[in-house]
Amino acid sequence: MATFLSCVFILFFLCFYVVSPIEAQTGGFSVELIHRDSPKSPFYNSSETPYQRLRNALTRSLNRLNHFNQNSSISSSKASQADIIPNNANYLIRISIGTPPTERLAVADTGSDLIWTQCEPCPPSQCYMQDSPLFDPKMSSTYKSLPCSSSQCASLNQKSCSGVNCQYSVSYGDGSFSNGNLATETVTLGSTTGQAVALPGITFGCGTNNGGLFNSKTTGIVGLGGGDISLISQMRTTIAGNQRLEVMSGSTPGGGIVIDSGTTLTLLPQGYNSKLLSVMSSMIEAQPVADPTGSLELCYSFNSLSQVPEVTIHFRGADVKLSRSNFFVKVSEDIVCSVFKGITNSVPIYGNIMQTNFLVGYDIEQQTVSFKPTDCTKQ
Repeated sequence: MATFLSCVFILFFLCFYVVSPIEAQTGGFSVELIHRDSPKSPFYNSSETPYQRLRNALTRSLNRLNHFNQNSSISSSKASQADIIPNNANYLIRISIGTPPTERLAVADTGSDLIWTQCEPCPPSQCYMQDSPLFDPKMSSTYKSLPCSSSQCASLNQKSCSGVNCQYSVSYGDGSFSNGNLATETVTLGSTTGQAVALPGITFGCGTNNGGLFNSKTTGIVGLGGGDISLISQMRTTIAGNQRLEVMSGSTPGGGIVIDSGTTLTLLPQGYNSKLLSVMSSMIEAQPVADPTGSLELCYSFNSLSQVPEVTIHFRGADVKLSRSNFFVKVSEDIVCSVFKGITNSVPIYGNIMQTNFLVGYDIEQQTVSFKPTDCTKQ
């Protein structure tokens, strides 16, 4: 059995599930994450083969290393900057904002905190092109601007005042940005019972000056980080204390590994990765073959790989046993490769293939994370 990794958790999730007192007797509320290559996604390209999509995902994984370089600041309680690349986002999220609810399709980002959407009034010179109508706060009965004296405004690193109203400013590592009015609104999520669940008083940014590498299909960003103004942290106040809340938790970086829904591969220090792949290879009778994509390090003919070693991840206080599909991926019709890849001078990343078919729970109060095996096709 190949076993490895004892680490400190940062953030991030793949499958998302929470419990609400409103639905405590009948179920919980949840938000569907839409992979960019899903037929539900506006980025879906039906002409691409599964292997072309995988190769594109591998490229995005390596590019995303810039998001976690050692000089980057990981989300904190007062951070409003994160190195994300919206056009390369792996997951989208549908939520509704306002009363009556207006549906928004946004980038789900577990590396930043602020929720924001493009808002009226916003001339074309100040907003990126968006296919759906911009959110109009004047049409919502629950929209409220936040004053500069509010605690939410104080939590922002970049802010200014326009009269008494708080103006936010958030920028990202790729040069993208959003500026606008900080406000509160009712955010409506889907539910496991089929009934919508409204979360009143959620802090968000009403962007009237936005630009960068955004796609016209998306309306903004839903920050799911560990800071005070992320959607997950704000949901704390809506949950009853007698129900276990499986949401995200965070800790300051000081070693360990980042659990990231936006990276496909699992990226480990080069020396460590080489030892791991050597151990795995010694337990597999088949002869390794070259990776046709040129990106991965341990590959086999699909038909020759009759048995693989068990791999268990040892986290602090918990073990996660992986299935074969969590650490070997088909890169062509007849070749499979390990998802582990060596890196240098960058933080290790626990990629989303290894999170597949797990509910990954984050307890904000206890600062713990949990993995529950599940069949995500039935969620």
